[in-house]
Amino acid sequence: MGALRDGNWLDEARVRRIAAACLIVSILAIGLLFATAHGTLDFKGRPLGTDFSQVWTAGTMVWDGRAAEVWDWPSHFAVQRQFHRSATVDLYGWHYPPPYLLVAAALATLPYLAALLVWQVATLAPLAWLAQRYLGRRDGWLYVVAAPVTLICLTHGHNGFLTALLLGGGLILLDTKPFVAGLLLGCLVYKPQFALVIPLLLLVTRQWRAIAGAALSSVALVALTYAIWGWPVWQAFLDSLPLTRAVVIEQGTTGWEKIMSPFSAVRSWGMAVGPAYLVQGAASAAAIAAALWLAWTARPALRNAATTAAVLIATPYVLDYDFVVLLLGIGFLWKDGEEHGWGEWERSLLALAWLVPFFERGVASATLFPLGLLTALLVLGIALRRGLTASPFRRSRAASAP
Repeated sequence: MGALRDGNWLDEARVRRIAAACLIVSILAIGLLFATAHGTLDFKGRPLGTDFSQVWTAGTMVWDGRAAEVWDWPSHFAVQRQFHRSATVDLYGWHYPPPYLLVAAALATLPYLAALLVWQVATLAPLAWLAQRYLGRRDGWLYVVAAPVTLICLTHGHNGFLTALLLGGGLILLDTKPFVAGLLLGCLVYKPQFALVIPLLLLVTRQWRAIAGAALSSVALVALTYAIWGWPVWQAFLDSLPLTRAVVIEQGTTGWEKIMSPFSAVRSWGMAVGPAYLVQGAASAAAIAAALWLAWTARPALRNAATTAAVLIATPYVLDYDFVVLLLGIGFLWKDGEEHGWGEWERSLLALAWLVPFFERGVASATLFPLGLLTALLVLGIALRRGLTASPFRRSRAASAP
């Protein structure tokens, strides 16, 4: 128990061995998935890269002159089934704002499997490089590539790596290159459910140059999509929001075990929609307040860790593959611990948070226990604890004590 409390069992050699073992499992799992596939479908009849099917299909519809129909689920669904040559492929609906069509259209210039490979490598590789540079370790890339949540994101062909890269790069550069940081953060306009925390963070910390950069990149992306496809795509996106809210978020058709929000947790326990939104609102307010307090009082690493956690907690619609973002939070706290010392249980709990994605969906499916949400709360809690310990108020009280 003492070793778990002080975290001494996590020496560098053991960390590398654990990461290497997880990487081997991931490689074997992905290899088996492709080895048992038939064309673009896996052995269960699902598209390889599952959610990537909607992205590539949206891109093909753009090139066919049907951009505004991407948000019409029956039309989008029909194109997916026609391409995969299967009448039983599940629906992978399109919920994104128009700027994400730029990515989809670019990827659709390649064959499906080639596009899936290019998409994942082109977003995972720079994220791994960012982790290596930030952590200052030659094996820092292994922390990202071998992570269990990376396997989840890869098998879904999702955008978690891009989201983490934009958010992480923006937070890391915020204090040294604020305008560039803002440019990166503004690109998150394609993921608007993560936008509750970032504008407030920039305002509280008076990052005016970052605000200017974020405004420039976000407005430019919106203007570009308007210039290319006009108002119809924005109208189609806005018209689709009530259906997305009702079917995907409130009814949980995606699966409560996949959605890692406070709203989803209490809905899976049987709470009505109205009270569930109140729970989500309270959780969102608390998480945002904690992140903003740390942004005002604490070291950048603690601010950044809290922000990654708050971004995930503050939205009712966040899935397990989005928790690639939390890898950044764990990394921020790990480096802060290495530089400023560790508290009890911190290293062991962070290691657990890193490993949890391997089994969080299974646990939630079997028990309705929101293990994924717990890891975000854990990262936020550790950041708060470290911030309170190091806060000027606490230090002044300690200095004045007799």
